[in-house]
Amino acid sequence: MSANSYEKPDFWSRKAFSEGYPARSVYKLKEIDEKFGMLKKNSRILDLGAAPGSWTVFSLRTLNGTGHVTSIDLKPLAKDVKADNLTFIQGDLYDEEVRSQALEGGYYDAVICDAAPPTTGNRVIDTARSSGLVELAIFYAQTMLVQGGNFVVKIFQGGDQQKYLKQMREIFESARGFKPEACRNESFETYLVGLNKK
Repeated sequence: MSANSYEKPDFWSRKAFSEGYPARSVYKLKEIDEKFGMLKKNSRILDLGAAPGSWTVFSLRTLNGTGHVTSIDLKPLAKDVKADNLTFIQGDLYDEEVRSQALEGGYYDAVICDAAPPTTGNRVIDTARSSGLVELAIFYAQTMLVQGGNFVVKIFQGGDQQKYLKQMREIFESARGFKPEACRNESFETYLVGLNKK
């Protein structure tokens, strides 16, 4: 029986490690940023479900010493993910204390979320759990973004994308789905992108 492709490093995984990123997911954000201009220098970025830290590292490199990144996850970031303009909050995104800590430095220009639930292999359960995280991320975006701010969140396909896009269109000037090339072929994840918070 052939090994599951998730178990062996593919082109994107090898590229990520060679470029100093903790995981291949960085190229999904890179594609999204190149297409939509999500992240800008001198901005404040909130990274939800950040561990091991690839999206945080990409954000820090984009800022290039300017602005600030706040990252939140239950798990710690990889040891070498550190910077003077990085704040890491270890905790649960549902925790009110975590939310108030996240707002201590002010509102954000971008909220990014690559969080995924622990998967069970049951697509119905996994999709429902993913939807719960999307709802939470939208709440963060709605309450913590500045006017004109941008947002991206991962969702498992089949997880009420249209419902969330409709909700996002009330919050943002534009909202759409986007599946980066860096997603694995067999993956049923995709992304929802909201631009220019009203």
